Amino acid sequence: MAGGIGIGLCLTFVALLVVGTYSAAAGLVGAAGAGGRAVGLAKGAVPAKYQALVEKWGNLCPAINPALLAAQLYSESGWNPSAVSPADARGIAQFIPGTWAGHGIDGDGDGDRDIWDPSDAIPSAASYDCQLAKDVAGVPGDATSNMLAAYNAGAYAVIKYRGVPPYKETQGYVKTITTLAKSFARPVGRVAPSQQAAGAIYFAQKQLGTPYLWGGNGTPDQGGRFDCSGLTKAAYETVGIQLPRVANDQYNAGPHPSRDQLLPGDLVFFSDDLTNSREIRHVGLYVGGGYMINAPYTGAVIRFDKIDTPDYFGATRVTKDGAEALPERVGASRAP
Repeated sequence: MAGGIGIGLCLTFVALLVVGTYSAAAGLVGAAGAGGRAVGLAKGAVPAKYQALVEKWGNLCPAINPALLAAQLYSESGWNPSAVSPADARGIAQFIPGTWAGHGIDGDGDGDRDIWDPSDAIPSAASYDCQLAKDVAGVPGDATSNMLAAYNAGAYAVIKYRGVPPYKETQGYVKTITTLAKSFARPVGRVAPSQQAAGAIYFAQKQLGTPYLWGGNGTPDQGGRFDCSGLTKAAYETVGIQLPRVANDQYNAGPHPSRDQLLPGDLVFFSDDLTNSREIRHVGLYVGGGYMINAPYTGAVIRFDKIDTPDYFGATRVTKDGAEALPERVGASRAP
């Protein structure tokens, strides 16, 4: 076992973690409120080639911020500038051609408005949000929620109902984007502890010694074997949280504590590109003391490993709302 930690210590280890997790919870200060304005983007949450655009245009008007704009773009396209939806929404911001004709702008000042060019599409998304915010500026309530509702249901519906309309889809969209924005924002202060951490760790420690399997979900036909993201997904599933199957999407399942704020139950991520969460290739479950439980690679077993390596990317404190806000990615590739 890595670091000389044996399986025989697991029950004692987990018992201490349960106490430690909830003792730490009592002393932590919650993160900034949902209505607070994001002060910055979480490390690597936005691919480096788009970060300056999101930071600049995410401050275009008071109703948006960089984290909110990032959440919209990620939800729409997963940062894919070539994305095309079944409804013919195009590009990184997923504009319908008709909407683009009226709201696309020349964001980079090169003389054209290109729906496929992120340098035009990202500014256009911000500009469109701000236009919608102006359209519903006289409506009482939270300006950002009203703007998002107008984006989903139209400004007329927001004006008619004097706020977010009573449509399940629209209310869900507002909650999804505002929740998802928390995973793109750099936290201000401490991040609230997870209430499900101990249960997830308990499941993971029972898998110690199980051989790794690429694509493994722990099913009987797979001999109960896992790969890295299959293990973390299964661990949180036991406590009622449905994570995505892909490691780089799991990164967006909640806010991001710094290295010195890690608590047992946090997901920890690894990448060869420390500027882009979409390039994450490995995930483990932090258990304290600088160690994680993880399914490392073919030929190895689920084990304890140290997290402090040159490819350490960052961490996520999983929340139920955060996980539920994540879009489904059809045909996404898995990290090992």
